[in-house]
Amino acid sequence: MTFVTTLTFRSGDRAVLDDTVTGLKEQVERKGAECKGPHQEQPDHHTVPLYSRCQPGEQCDPWNYTVYTRWLEIHGSDHIAREVVATDLPDSIRVEVDVERRASQAYR
Repeated sequence: MTFVTTLTFRSGDRAVLDDTVTGLKEQVERKGAECKGPHQEQPDHHTVPLYSRCQPGEQCDPWNYTVYTRWLEIHGSDHIAREVVATDLPDSIRVEVDVERRASQAYR
């Protein structure tokens, strides 16, 4: 059985996100682990209505923001995946960790 650790990173700051994910991929590869990615999704655009008072009525211009997503897959090397997860990330980045156990492919 092989473990695949998927790290999903989200941020509103695309430049910091790309630099961080690229650096983490290089770190994983330097340590000799197999790393696929970074993969990316289409950015999510959000609009939040704003009001000048606490009561509905006078609405201001809405707040618009974009969230960018990147993810890496680390195959095997559980100890390296744990090191990457423990890395201190910039405050603007959120990370989600998913560990999946996959059966090894049999040779025919």
